[in-house]
Amino acid sequence: MEKIKSFTVDHRRLAKGIYLSRIDGDIVTYDLRFCKPNSGNLLDNSTLHSVEHMLATLLRNSAIKDDVIYFGPMGCQTGFYLLVRDTIPRRTVLHEVRAALADAIAYKGEMPGASEIECGNYANLDLNNAKAACIDYLNAIRGADEIIDYDAVNAL
Repeated sequence: MEKIKSFTVDHRRLAKGIYLSRIDGDIVTYDLRFCKPNSGNLLDNSTLHSVEHMLATLLRNSAIKDDVIYFGPMGCQTGFYLLVRDTIPRRTVLHEVRAALADAIAYKGEMPGASEIECGNYANLDLNNAKAACIDYLNAIRGADEIIDYDAVNAL
């Protein structure tokens, strides 16, 4: 069986960051690595779920909202997938991710989607956990000039 693209990346070389994972037609997949893979530092389920609610909502209300296809968690608990149309420049994606993180950190309202009607596990949401994870990740990518291509990681 052919390996999927993400299994061809040497995860030992990855750090916290934002990576270009793949391009499929007009859809680009970005991996937002909140944690270094295989470090023992993973996002617990409540934090993963809470960040998903916040950033999915904020990105779908951002300047790139019409081009956001999907935002959701990685099964390995190290981050999130962001799928957007390829019409959005990488620098714009980086800018909008940073803006969404800053907005999540500053957010003062109720957790989006935090009711039994809106979510299948609404009791497992914690705004403070989401904010803490967003602060940590924003600090990790604050100085990034560009999104890292997984092909460049494999070339190391």
